[in-house]
Amino acid sequence: MTHWLETPPGRYLLDWEQARVDEAVADLFGFHALQLGLPQIDALRCNRMPQRWLAGLPSGDPALPRPGIERQSGAIMLDTPDGTVANPGLLSLRQPSLFCEPEALPFEDRSLDLVVMPHTLEMAADAHRTLAEVARVLRPEGRVVISGLNPVSLWGLRQRGGRVRHWLGARERPLFLPSEGEFIGYWRLRDWLRLLGMELEIGRLGCYRPPLLSPRWLARFGWMESVGGRWWPVLGAVYFVVAVKRVRGMRLIGLARNERKAKQAAPAAVANRQGRASDPRRPS
Repeated sequence: MTHWLETPPGRYLLDWEQARVDEAVADLFGFHALQLGLPQIDALRCNRMPQRWLAGLPSGDPALPRPGIERQSGAIMLDTPDGTVANPGLLSLRQPSLFCEPEALPFEDRSLDLVVMPHTLEMAADAHRTLAEVARVLRPEGRVVISGLNPVSLWGLRQRGGRVRHWLGARERPLFLPSEGEFIGYWRLRDWLRLLGMELEIGRLGCYRPPLLSPRWLARFGWMESVGGRWWPVLGAVYFVVAVKRVRGMRLIGLARNERKAKQAAPAAVANRQGRASDPRRPS
């Protein structure tokens, strides 16, 4: 994934996702925010929560620097301050605050207000378990931001065609998208969120330009960005989702029933001939 993000289509996708996540997290308030994976995107730079962490995935980018590693509570903590670390490639990698498995986050139940997952589910060993773990650590009304590659798109179709050629023993050609990971469909992700008690707040697709490797040709098809969302919205190369964790409140049925009975049993005032209200229980 890291090497693919250094290609022209990878940078094009990063720019689109960075703009979307900046808009989504700018007005979210709370105390604790977590970005899970993909340090090439600074997903929390526009957020104002006092505690913000970048979690690196041990099975993710092997180029991540890990000086002074110390294991604590099932996570690998770093004893160096956060910063930007030069990468031999074209992109720069920010140094994570901790390393952890996405299926076992080192946080208490209902302790985070925001979790950002840029392509995290695609690289996870168990995507559904990872999403359930995020639902566990989110507070009620907390939000999760997810981005992923859309398998039902022009990019996904080109990737699928390349895999078929490899299976048929055709001439070796590199795949257009990263070969590792499993692409999760947009509608499949929405079903998972609904099962975990999360309500979709924002759902959109983007990156409608054709799967091209040349930056010049990608620039020529820039007009497809405005047209794609109107004419073929489901064919966007990447989807962006914001969901809210809803916890339904409880109604005290017994108390409400007792109050209703008390109101029905209350005596009604009856006016006598002199126009004065009297108690119906007392003889006139």
